[in-house]
Amino acid sequence: MSRQREHRGIRVDRSELQCRKGCGYYGNAAWQGLCSKCYREEHQQARQRQIEEDWALAERLQREEEAAYASSKTASPRPSLAPLPQPEDRKSSTVTTVKKFFSPSLRTTPPRKESLGGRTPTPSSSRPPGSATDRATRDFIDFLRPLQKLGQEVYQQSQTFTESAARKQTRSPEELSEGVQDFYQSLSDRLLSHFKGSTDSVERVMEQVEKYVMTRLHKAALCPVTAEDKRKDLALRRRIQDLHWVSVEMLCAPVDEEVAEVSDCVVKAITDLMEMDSRCVPSEKLTCVTRCSKRIIHAVKVTKRQPASADDFLPALIYTVLRSNPPRLQSNIQHITRFCHPSRLMKGEDGYYFTNLCCAVTFIEKMDAQSLNMSAEEFEWHMSGQPSPGRSAPAPAPGPEPGGQASGELDLLGGLSLQQDRLLDGARKMEADLIDWQSSVEHQVHDFLDQRPLETPPTTSSPAPGPASSGTNSSSAIDSDNVDTERLPPPLQPQVFAG
Repeated sequence: MSRQREHRGIRVDRSELQCRKGCGYYGNAAWQGLCSKCYREEHQQARQRQIEEDWALAERLQREEEAAYASSKTASPRPSLAPLPQPEDRKSSTVTTVKKFFSPSLRTTPPRKESLGGRTPTPSSSRPPGSATDRATRDFIDFLRPLQKLGQEVYQQSQTFTESAARKQTRSPEELSEGVQDFYQSLSDRLLSHFKGSTDSVERVMEQVEKYVMTRLHKAALCPVTAEDKRKDLALRRRIQDLHWVSVEMLCAPVDEEVAEVSDCVVKAITDLMEMDSRCVPSEKLTCVTRCSKRIIHAVKVTKRQPASADDFLPALIYTVLRSNPPRLQSNIQHITRFCHPSRLMKGEDGYYFTNLCCAVTFIEKMDAQSLNMSAEEFEWHMSGQPSPGRSAPAPAPGPEPGGQASGELDLLGGLSLQQDRLLDGARKMEADLIDWQSSVEHQVHDFLDQRPLETPPTTSSPAPGPASSGTNSSSAIDSDNVDTERLPPPLQPQVFAG
């Protein structure tokens, strides 16, 4: 088993999941292997360098234009160019900060005056009463009410930010993500100073802030999925469909679905992954990932009868993703990466399980023959939808699984396509044979009739029968060759009743 894992390359050490800068937090493929903190620092540094380069280019172009104007000999005076903004003004106008979202000039309508101590805010006319947005607002106010003045400040800032961000519908998801993360950072710093460094209290407040903000910005954040996200979703879904033949034995995942408890855990884990797409808050999506991962770990523990290791968990997670093929998986991963509070992705079990899910998706996208410890020819046979000839069963006990077990069905999926083609070919051949048989029978009937035509006896004309003898003559003419007609009763005659 260990030798197969070494060939497959599925094994991932914890150190490989951490930030490549060595800060100790979990990294992410979407952040080039960095944690959210290091990624934001590098991104801000690159953005500052770009600002300085743009400033230097603008100054050079202005100097060149002024020199060209001074050397010209035109008589008409030319208005002087407007001075370039100072570096401080340039920085504040180029870099997206939280102050932009709280600027009064951005408000096209005055904010609704809602107090934490008063009644629940009246639903907007654009949203029906009882919608998810209104429920999130009520829950947010109820949570912040014990914080009194601080809660009022947190609510006002969150409301102002969401209203400002919702109006900027032309912003890309990356720009919106940058603004959301800036808002998270600014508010977290404010809360840290109030709670005197109590990170647990800050995390509880920020979890509710994220739920409120992302519920109100769900349409702007996830619904208009970019073309690139759609392309990645479609490519990953087709890739998983092409890998439907990969079994739990090929991945060497210790998951025995013949055990009822294990099978139940796998089904529930698949349900958790499918449920992720129906959630609009990143933290709730992340909770689905964590719940799914814990079920997988329990399934491995029941199968092995000992605690699951990291080497057991990742193959089992890959198998679960292949079994479920969740809708819009890449878009949901991107949504969590862009809009979830970074502290949940940098550390703790949520960050660990989410990083493993990203590793599982990356492994599926790059899965090849060496990953599954099989020959390239055999891998191509499976990918083409045809079973490899002479393939030995990966399980130690070959044969169909008991009814109701999905693992046995997965082992048979590789040959179903070929069997279906054979059945279709047989049906077409049978249809052609029936058509040929029908034509042959028709030709035989026509030939027989041509050789032996039917002989009809000649009809003899007889005088028209009178009223008294019509029944007798007709009977003798029709039944002249029938000797048994003498015992038949005479035909019924109509009777006339006087009116």
